[in-house]
Amino acid sequence: MRYKAPGRAAVAVTAAIAVAASLAFSLAKPVEVRVDGQPMLTDVPPVRTDAETVFVPLRALSDALGAETRYEQKSGEIFLTRGDQLLHLKIGDLHATLNGMPMTLKHAPFRVRGRAMIGLRTVQSAFGVRVKFDKTASRVDVNTLGTAAAP
Repeated sequence: MRYKAPGRAAVAVTAAIAVAASLAFSLAKPVEVRVDGQPMLTDVPPVRTDAETVFVPLRALSDALGAETRYEQKSGEIFLTRGDQLLHLKIGDLHATLNGMPMTLKHAPFRVRGRAMIGLRTVQSAFGVRVKFDKTASRVDVNTLGTAAAP
């Protein structure tokens, strides 16, 4: 079977779809994360899915919450300690432990540009913080106990 070059119509349709997709991505507003009213600073932006799930870089969120993060590069295991709470996760694994008790995550942690990403709902259930996602403003507010949301 011989190769047949695509016709002009196919090339035009493909180019139009590519332009529309790149325009949509360029106009999409990145998700901003605020912890107790302060912007969370990170070198890797949060990831938002179509299902309105937001994943954030774990170390940046950990630092913003005043928690300690330990990452085992070889095994992909992550230990997150905040107060007397210890969350043990593994990259790519839905199974975790909180204070030694097993828990099943809805989404497994994954890496983006070398950073471990975790769903905000996991942090909410593990550490009792309040998470509110405003999809029109593309902003996530994370509030620790005893802290009112910033305007």
